[in-house]
Amino acid sequence: MIKSRPDCLFYFFTKRIDRFESCVPADWGDDYENVLVGCTVENQEMADYRLPIFKSLPIKHKSIIVAPMLGPIDLTRYLDETIEEVSVSGESGLEARPLNYDWVLDVRKQCIDKRVPFSFHQTGAHFIKDGKLYKIPRRLQISQARKANIDYRIGAQGVPETASYQIPETAAETKQLSIFDK
Repeated sequence: MIKSRPDCLFYFFTKRIDRFESCVPADWGDDYENVLVGCTVENQEMADYRLPIFKSLPIKHKSIIVAPMLGPIDLTRYLDETIEEVSVSGESGLEARPLNYDWVLDVRKQCIDKRVPFSFHQTGAHFIKDGKLYKIPRRLQISQARKANIDYRIGAQGVPETASYQIPETAAETKQLSIFDK
């Protein structure tokens, strides 16, 4: 179906990137133009295991998904022109592990430094900002991430489009996380 629908973009993401080649169709070759594959990593150990495999595969459109983000992570050596976006999110559910906003900002800075688009997709259920733990209801986790206003896009002629031209270095310097404002 994917090959017969070039008018549609198919987006797959997986933590099982090491099984990728055994799962693609026989005519995969250098990939289908209308497929974007995202490799999911949750911590440094999994990034260092999965991303070298991911980078070596015949995939035209690649994305890194850091979800759920369970700790600080350095993606610098994996970020280049082959990565179309990095997306970060926290974990949902009653037993969710916390996401620290400083970790999110650090990955964002890595992406900006390497000129790779970045998206903060979701806060998760337990979100730490400025040392305080917030419990975010499921229905607000995506909207609160959007209100952080920290996505980074590459605009026309390579000019960066960011939520703000001043890049926050710490959670304390970031504005517009309105649910947390007093």
